[in-house]
Amino acid sequence: MMQEFFVTLKQIVDEFSLEIVYNDIDLEKAKVTTADVNRPGLQMVDFFDYFDPKRVQIMGNVEFSFLETMNTEDRTHCIQSLFGKKIPVLVVARGQEVFEEFLVAAKKYHIPIFRATQETSRFMAALIAFLSVQLAPRITIHGVLCEVYGEGVLITGESGVGKSETAVELVKRGHRLVADDAVEVKKVSEKTLVGSSPETIRHFIELRGIGIVDVRRIFGMGSIKETEKIDLIINLENWNKDKQYDRLGLVTDYSELLGVSVPTLTIPVKPGRNLAVVIEVAAMNNRQKKLGHNAAEELNNRIISKMNSELENR
Repeated sequence: MMQEFFVTLKQIVDEFSLEIVYNDIDLEKAKVTTADVNRPGLQMVDFFDYFDPKRVQIMGNVEFSFLETMNTEDRTHCIQSLFGKKIPVLVVARGQEVFEEFLVAAKKYHIPIFRATQETSRFMAALIAFLSVQLAPRITIHGVLCEVYGEGVLITGESGVGKSETAVELVKRGHRLVADDAVEVKKVSEKTLVGSSPETIRHFIELRGIGIVDVRRIFGMGSIKETEKIDLIINLENWNKDKQYDRLGLVTDYSELLGVSVPTLTIPVKPGRNLAVVIEVAAMNNRQKKLGHNAAEELNNRIISKMNSELENR
């Protein structure tokens, strides 16, 4: 069973510099567990079918304009009905002044009220993006994550195969380290995986025979990156002379992480191979494929075209 993650209301307040209009609970213990948010529309007219009370509720100009058209009794009923669902928080956008009825309901049901100065749509988009990252499903993978020519390359393989040494060589060649040994992978959308390092070991790398190295201090700030999308997985394995390795690349293999398919290459390791250069080429080639240029297919088409031409000339 996948672990459920949460964001505290204190984190939301700090992230967006929100004003606390009313609060009587411990914001560090109040949790938000869904990245979905809601602008109460139909709820204003007492329609609560399919209403999810776990969502952050946001009100802007439209909702306040509608509430202004109500008399005090109807407005009280509307707000009491919404707050009675035990919503986690109400955020008022555009710096709107709240009605007294909001404060009465907030006090009765112990619901915090925050205020944001941003436009409602902009704030919603930023909040959803923040919650999507913080609450994303995640796993931890043994490997190394580097940014190579703008591509996020996750290097995997058995212990001692040379992952960290390859990462150091990539950093020396101007690329950036994201994580070594343990890579936290988050699914931030249906097609996107983002990797980062656990905070405890961030910027450190282990080299057998040397020990722990602080990449940021030795190679500078330009050598590290906090997070990176995972565009390609490269699995390093010791060279097996009895195994047939792909030499053309006509068929792309994929690995599935958290339900997302990621292009995967298996690169054999043996003395004399410059793995950093190989990975650089793999990253550039993967980028070319995403742009619609596949060298293997182009070569295959040339060969077929030449064979057809020779057959026609016979």
